[in-house]
Amino acid sequence: MLSSNVKGAALLALATAGSLVSGLGQQPIVAFNSSEGAFQIAGGSISTGQILVSSNDYWGVIRAAGDLALDFGRITGTNYTLSNGVNASAPASYVYNPVNNMNNTFFTTTGTANFAGPKYADASPANVVVIAGTIGHSTIIDNLIASNAIDVSAIKGKWESFTSQLVKDPAPGTPQALVIAGSDPRGTIFGIYDVSEQIGVSPWYFWADVPPKKNKNIYVLPDKKVQGPPSVKYRGFFLNDEQPALTNWVATHWNDTAYGAGYGPAMYSLVFEVLLRLRANYLWPTVWGTMFEVDDPGNQPLADAYEVVIGSSHTEPLMRAQNEFGKFYKGPWAYNLNNETIDDYFRYGVQRAKPYARNSLWTMGMRGTGDTAIEGLGVDKIITMLETLVKNQQSIISSGLGTNISDVPQMWCLYKEVMTYSFEGLQVPEDITLLWADDNWGNVRRLPLLNETDRAGGAGVYYHFDYVGDPRDYKWINTVQLSKTAEQMQLAYARGADRIWIVNVGDLKPLEIPISHFFDMGYDAEMWGVDSPGDWAKAWAAREFGPTYAANISDIVQKFGMYASRRKFELVEPQTYSVLNYNEADAILEQWAVLVEETQAVYDKLDADTQPAFFEMVLHPVLGGETLHRVHVGAAKNTLYAGQKRNAANDMINYVLSASNDDANLTVRWNNLLDGKWAHMMDQTHLGYDGYWQQPMRNTLPAMTYVQTQFPSLAGHVGVGVEGSNATVQGDDKWHTNSGNNLAVPAMDPYGPVTRYFDVFTRGTNSCSWTASPWQPWVKLSQYNGSTGANGSDSRVFISIDWANAPRAPNMTTVNINITTPCRGLDKYGYPAPMVQVPVYLRTVPSNFTKGFVESDGHVSIEGPHYQAIVPPSGTSSSNTSSNSTTLFKRASATNVTYHTFANYGRTSGGVGLIPLNTEKLTPSTAPALEYNLYLFSNSSVLGPANVTVYISPSQNYLGDGQPLQYAISLYPSNSASPPTPKIVTPVGRSVGTNMPDGWGYAVADAVWGHTGNYTTTKFNVTQEGAYTLRIWALLPSVIVQKVIVDMGGVRPSYLGPPESFLVGRDEAGRYNQTSFVNTVDVVGGAGNGNLTRAERATSGGVKGVVGGVVMVVMFVVGAVMVL
Repeated sequence: MLSSNVKGAALLALATAGSLVSGLGQQPIVAFNSSEGAFQIAGGSISTGQILVSSNDYWGVIRAAGDLALDFGRITGTNYTLSNGVNASAPASYVYNPVNNMNNTFFTTTGTANFAGPKYADASPANVVVIAGTIGHSTIIDNLIASNAIDVSAIKGKWESFTSQLVKDPAPGTPQALVIAGSDPRGTIFGIYDVSEQIGVSPWYFWADVPPKKNKNIYVLPDKKVQGPPSVKYRGFFLNDEQPALTNWVATHWNDTAYGAGYGPAMYSLVFEVLLRLRANYLWPTVWGTMFEVDDPGNQPLADAYEVVIGSSHTEPLMRAQNEFGKFYKGPWAYNLNNETIDDYFRYGVQRAKPYARNSLWTMGMRGTGDTAIEGLGVDKIITMLETLVKNQQSIISSGLGTNISDVPQMWCLYKEVMTYSFEGLQVPEDITLLWADDNWGNVRRLPLLNETDRAGGAGVYYHFDYVGDPRDYKWINTVQLSKTAEQMQLAYARGADRIWIVNVGDLKPLEIPISHFFDMGYDAEMWGVDSPGDWAKAWAAREFGPTYAANISDIVQKFGMYASRRKFELVEPQTYSVLNYNEADAILEQWAVLVEETQAVYDKLDADTQPAFFEMVLHPVLGGETLHRVHVGAAKNTLYAGQKRNAANDMINYVLSASNDDANLTVRWNNLLDGKWAHMMDQTHLGYDGYWQQPMRNTLPAMTYVQTQFPSLAGHVGVGVEGSNATVQGDDKWHTNSGNNLAVPAMDPYGPVTRYFDVFTRGTNSCSWTASPWQPWVKLSQYNGSTGANGSDSRVFISIDWANAPRAPNMTTVNINITTPCRGLDKYGYPAPMVQVPVYLRTVPSNFTKGFVESDGHVSIEGPHYQAIVPPSGTSSSNTSSNSTTLFKRASATNVTYHTFANYGRTSGGVGLIPLNTEKLTPSTAPALEYNLYLFSNSSVLGPANVTVYISPSQNYLGDGQPLQYAISLYPSNSASPPTPKIVTPVGRSVGTNMPDGWGYAVADAVWGHTGNYTTTKFNVTQEGAYTLRIWALLPSVIVQKVIVDMGGVRPSYLGPPESFLVGRDEAGRYNQTSFVNTVDVVGGAGNGNLTRAERATSGGVKGVVGGVVMVVMFVVGAVMVL
């Protein structure tokens, strides 16, 4: 890892780039303008530079040096040459013995084959600008070390380390050159690709079509660079769930193998290269329709040649692909019944992999057939069998490789039910890495305990950006929130899980951004800590698209991460976001619409050659997310409108059909992009999930209802509906009293939303005028009359209160609003004219309540980071109120445990949780508390106890079920002589076998514990009106509080919960908007304290009116009203 001063210099360089392009998070060694001591390696007198390597170096190093020669061409327009210093040399050759893949039970080979390296040019010492080589395997580098021309003491013998520095007279006839010396082959390769990246070639130049940044003049800076070992030893990804998208794409571009789609060396060479350019080193190949070692005999040796470590997934032990046993062997995949056959199966895997053992990481253990649990045995017998199995596996590896098993990299992935075996006493040999898994949804299930940190094999994490399984697949496009990944992986790193990080990336292609972020954290975890996603995204955007719009793109990426991860796209349904309460669904649509405009604006300003990359990684996910939400919210409005018998229900069908066409056209656009380069990469279905977890076989739309419009409603041509209700007047329905003619909007008070609304709409055949008449002059409307039908439109009327002229507090009253229309026919004999009722509560908090949240609408809602104080543990004098990256990694003590705000995190704004991240389990007496001040008007005698629900991130019991995630909570009058004993809440239950904790499926779907079920709801008696103190003690890190809702009986159904309540000392009574969550202070993608949004800036399609000093915007979409 970089030293602190180098880290600071690197980040400063990224922030002030100009002509300086730095590898992401790396010390800059390249510039494009001359400076004192800099050495020109392109431009000027250099026409064709040369890269010099030694013939005795690793083939993978020589191949990477060839890439660097081509990368100079990509930047300058002239390819550089590669030389080994000897004229007329043949290319480097990697020779191997291809396995006979027609007999996969008895090991034989079919002679010899080779991979040819890049072509060598004749030596041109005067043109040599870069020399690269591996210590102990490069004659050139070893000679420079022997002559004291370079000092490699800081990296020698270390893992994947390198130095790069200018050296004068490094070789005969070469006056000066950049010399890259690696401690091992990958160290050298990373040093080479560091230059490639810094001169302007993105690691994603092929996979995401990022164009090279053209330059004629390139200089090497004079400062020596020393890059030490990565934070995490093995960093890789798992290509999984690869059908339909990746497999269809592969089958389109390469001929089939003998066993399936063309997953051969041509395809895998592209995968190996991007891994290495991303400073990663480890791969789990595709699984379900392929067999990596069998499909093409060149696959396994090619990985070794490239210096990529090959492993296999949790269900594929000892280098055998999952499909091999069922295809080539007889008998059951059951060790207790067929152990001799299975041992032979393992021996073959060892024989086949032996030539490539240096770049192999062995998966141990065993699961059931096809990624399932072992069946037919009790847990005790399974544990005994697995311990015997692993002992035999180690013996097979040791004898097959002829080496001490402790010298062989091994890991056991404790995935799903295997993790619970460890809780039941499973003993894992010390030299095997414990690869703990997340829950498939980005929440780590288990991390090292204090007594496990000294294991020789160490620990790692298997993580997911893509998944097929319960509660539902998510594999279409990127739905990853970088800040969530950072929090979970930094938690893992802080607890010592630093041997292996591997992430399931599905098809690879839609996940370039989170893959890059994951690998950069694994490479330097201390640079890219929990607070770094914003800085990282800006640096990433500058690398891929240049610095001009980097800040804009970073903002887009972070907003998208929140919008997409608050509920993964495949889980969004018409009922997800409320179309009735808190303006939630419309606020969601507005956030997406604004993001589309911001993203499209950047796309339009980029050069044409950069636009494909931006479309693939940024614009398409935003467009896709916005379109999908239009489908589901439109279907929800159709359901609401059809229930109200509105004509607009049919307009919503057309609206959804239009969105569906937009969705299909996005896939067509992908297929046509760059002359069809990525055809089929977006074949993944994502609309039409119907309760079953597996992907739908075809995109289908939600159910919708058509309203017959040839005749009017029995209750007349005009209908009225109100905020918070499905009901309609005049007329009958199941949502209000039969023959009733009045509907009430939610209550209004000075501390609540500035407006409520009612809708006036057509449900007939005639054009009809209408008039709205409040009974009190201090009740104001945005519109007092209008018309519906053929020549009019449905209208949303906003109600506000002129508080200055309203009755003095305390006062509770209901003001009626008559709605009249001359369009009364025969309906007048059955139904009286409609009336909207407005409950108005005039009340004030006492003057001595100076800071805190005020109840309104029967609740208090608080964003977690908006606490009033951090209360130190008993017996300590203070608690830190701020933190830094150093604090995050320090070992916890009685004085440094505090709370940290995780920005751009969770579902709306952020979260707050404990640091240091390696803090052990606390108690209420040893933990600091978050303190929130409240003023409550209601009391339990009327509506029952207050229900306090805490929305916390869907974390798992990462210290085991014996030390579960818990928090303590207390609500009491602020004037109490002493606080009561807090109540302990345990939201996460036990994991048993393949079963996840109770409520887990809802928690990961909702992206919080607390939205569904009562897992984080605690009851408190509130005996009287007054000031109250709410305290929450997180007892472990990763108990991250996103939102707190105190329900005094008024909370209505929604996905995100009510908007944040009025805060005394921050907000102005009667002016704090509070009509939707986007008005909340600090919310990501918020609209501030007004309704000024994208629509307000439009010159057509909207109706604007000033009500109570707040600008209101109403947009009409195909005859239906959209509230913004």
